[in-house]
Amino acid sequence: MDEELRSLTERLRQESGASPAFERLVATDDLDALVAVLTEPGQPLWARELAAFRLGLARDRRAFEALVLLLNHRDPPRCASAAYALARLGDPRTARAAAALATNELRVAYALQPVRLLVELRAPEAVPALITTLQRRLRPHDPYRRVALACVDGLGALGDGRARPVLNEALAHPALAEAAVRALGRIPKQR
Repeated sequence: MDEELRSLTERLRQESGASPAFERLVATDDLDALVAVLTEPGQPLWARELAAFRLGLARDRRAFEALVLLLNHRDPPRCASAAYALARLGDPRTARAAAALATNELRVAYALQPVRLLVELRAPEAVPALITTLQRRLRPHDPYRRVALACVDGLGALGDGRARPVLNEALAHPALAEAAVRALGRIPKQR
């Protein structure tokens, strides 16, 4: 069993009280039954998350909307599992959705997983979205240092020269300076 699936299964087994409905969802190979959980009213959040995650791993694009909603959830484990499933889903809309979530200032507290997902996808939207998000985090007393650090690390991993100016600005922030030096070192020198 995939480690992420195992971790999610353990977390949701507790959340569901190890109900028979949970055990059925874990055991089924019927993708239509999983989709029904996403569309039927009154389904608990744990059931929707499990169904969407399993559909994502199966590359069934009917999970896309549910996974994007979970990617922007206030509960970090739900965001992380949604990001993992979205990275495997293979839906061309994923990068655009992750970029929109990462750059949404009203939801910046939940931007960590969308930022990480953009880096994993290495999509064209990734560098502009990470630059925008990091620029906003460089304001004095910004409380979202984890998001800023994820942007710095991600821009280094992506190695795109467009990130140089914002990474140079990040050098002036003690909490980001060391990571910014590493990130700048990963960007190929301009010729």
